[in-house]
Parts: sequence; C-alpha cells; structure tokens
Amino acid sequence: MKTIKNLERLQQIHQLIKIERTGSPSELARKLHVSERLVYNLIEQLKDYRASICYDRGRKTYYYYEDFRLEVNISVSVMSNNEITQIFGGSYFIKNKASFMTCNNSLVSTLT
Repeated sequence: MKTIKNLERLQQIHQLIKIERTGSPSELARKLHVSERLVYNLIEQLKDYRASICYDRGRKTYYYYEDFRLEVNISVSVMSNNEITQIFGGSYFIKNKASFMTCNNSLVSTLT
C-alpha cells in the first residue's frame, strides 16, 4: 500500500506544480499532510522521471520549465476461483483462491 500512497502523492504534487500553486516547501508539506523531507524526496522522484522542476522564490512555487506529463493509473481487481488470467504478457494460469492486483499495466499475483 505504500507504493499506492506514494503514487497518489506524486500525482497530487504534480497537479500543484502544473498549476504553479505549491507554495513553499513547508506549505506544500502541510497541504499534502507529509513532512518537508518527504516533499523534497517526491520532487526528486519527479526529477528522476525527467521532470524539469524549478522553484521560484518570488512567487513561492515550484513549476515545470519544460512540458511534463505524469499519468498515474491504479487498478485493483479480485479474481474469483478458477478464473483464467493473463500474467506477464502471455502466460495463463488457473488457480483456486487466487487474488490478483494490477498496477500500471503490471500484474502482481498473490495466492491465498
């Protein structure tokens, strides 16, 4: 669940950067209900995804100085017994009492 929460936070911070309404790092931390340190880590994660992010001290906001698009899709599906599910691009499995979670077009299975 930490991964999903992290993706949600990245999406929130991206939206605020996109409209240039982040405020200072401490204000942004309060808006997201996280620590200031986590704000810096999230900014670094976006930079790892090649986001061109700058901070304007006069306007007190982060902004993108080059176009950047972040699309986060989260989907969770629970499969019933004996359902056939495609896993990792072509392998098929039939499992009893299996639950499956998809996230960003990757399928992760958890057998119970």
